[in-house]
Amino acid sequence: MKPDFSLLLVLLTGLTGVIWLFDSWLLRRRRMDRAVQKDLQRPRDPVLVEYSRSLFPILLIVLLFRSFLFEPFKIPSGSMIPTLLIGDFIVVNKFAYGLRLPVLNRKVVSIGEPERGDVVVFRYPVDPKVNFIKRMVGLPGDTITYRDKQLFINGEALSTVAQGRYASSDIKCDTPRADAMLMEEKLGDANHDILIHENSAGRNQQWVVPEGHYFVMGDNRDRSNDSREWGFVPESHLMGRAVGIWLNFDYKKGCGDLSRIGSGIH
Repeated sequence: MKPDFSLLLVLLTGLTGVIWLFDSWLLRRRRMDRAVQKDLQRPRDPVLVEYSRSLFPILLIVLLFRSFLFEPFKIPSGSMIPTLLIGDFIVVNKFAYGLRLPVLNRKVVSIGEPERGDVVVFRYPVDPKVNFIKRMVGLPGDTITYRDKQLFINGEALSTVAQGRYASSDIKCDTPRADAMLMEEKLGDANHDILIHENSAGRNQQWVVPEGHYFVMGDNRDRSNDSREWGFVPESHLMGRAVGIWLNFDYKKGCGDLSRIGSGIH
């Protein structure tokens, strides 16, 4: 079972804080009183207390930063090619859609709402212990149609412009299949690139997004496990909006692309 880092961080922060406070309020005073009674030098704090006092502020800062501001994630699959590549390490804005309590994932402050075209990180509805990243396509109440590899939102086809083949030279550490076509798609107020594999069978289906849920898709349209397969993302599963790439390195292939460092995600 994959460990829950958020839970571990909360537990460690709480444990070190309790040890430090309990010693400060009670045990240290007793040690000082005994030292004065025996005319001894100031006693040294126990090792556990010293470690807790040193680690607690650091753990608390990391917990607050990771829970409410920004959190790093790693892209493990090719479902978002060409926007994100295998080995991309990304930064996610955790407050874009509101502040949530760590572990409980309960929203305590509403700040903003997802928009069509956002690249979002969320807890996989089939297994909430797993984090997924996809592009926001459908908002509550939208009718989403995918027909002959063409995306329609509320009956209107999204504008797409062919950009040519996605050649092996276009990606450093991995290569899509030879039949991949690069397309520019307009979703919301911005354009982004998607991949279409001509030799893959198209999926023709229609969905109506229920209230409190969202419809997401990968930019690598024929190589993505997304809402077309397992349904909608509950609002409570949203974790944040991906905003930038801070590193690219594929451990399995021992390959990295330093030119992607600092790139924004659109």
